[in-house]
Amino acid sequence: MSSKMHAVMNEPSRDSLLKRVVWSALTSRHAQFSQGGDLARRFDPAISPFAAAANNSPEALAALAELIQPGDDRAFILQADDIALPHELEAEITALGVLMVEVSPSAGPSRPTSIVQLDETDVPEMVELATLTKPGPFTARTPELGTFFGIRLDGRLAAMAGSRINLDGYTEVSGICTHPDFRGRGLASELSLHVTEVIRNRGDIPFLHAYADNHGAIALYRKLGFEIWREVNVAVVRRKAQIDPD
Repeated sequence: MSSKMHAVMNEPSRDSLLKRVVWSALTSRHAQFSQGGDLARRFDPAISPFAAAANNSPEALAALAELIQPGDDRAFILQADDIALPHELEAEITALGVLMVEVSPSAGPSRPTSIVQLDETDVPEMVELATLTKPGPFTARTPELGTFFGIRLDGRLAAMAGSRINLDGYTEVSGICTHPDFRGRGLASELSLHVTEVIRNRGDIPFLHAYADNHGAIALYRKLGFEIWREVNVAVVRRKAQIDPD
């Protein structure tokens, strides 16, 4: 898809899909991983902690609260719309992020032969790398959401990247991380270019998320052909602890 085609995408359609990107995914291509109904949904927590309400109506927010169990259960809310919570829920963490969309496709990676597709045998190393580098929520079942690729150096998984949130016409580039021992070699850029090329070749537009204050990452993604579409709100929410009347 040419950069011109990217630039002239129907903005109302883009808005309706990306403003609540998690909801859009859970009601389309990722419906098989969904728990909930017509008003609120969440991913199977073993796969991903993301959840979303269809809108900010009292009915939808009440349905969202029903999906989050008391105790240690947490859900991540990620949306361009303001985050509203019912009285049963509270935000432990809030942050501002950005959603970036590819607007000028870059050339593919310069060393495609060193990039390998990861599979279930690689999951322990993938989880270990994600735990060390913290590219975002990542469990042993997160790779079920998309395809992940890696670069191995010295017999170790040096870097990886893949796709996560998947909705009609758009696929998220995610899990981009490099082991500290192998940073400074451009591995994350190479893998990101490869993943975006795979996404583009199947007819989708690549997008990704970054924290708004991560200026280094945003600058890198701009070099790779992405631009900020909109700021997004992030919250980690839980049910409020019940107060024992005694």
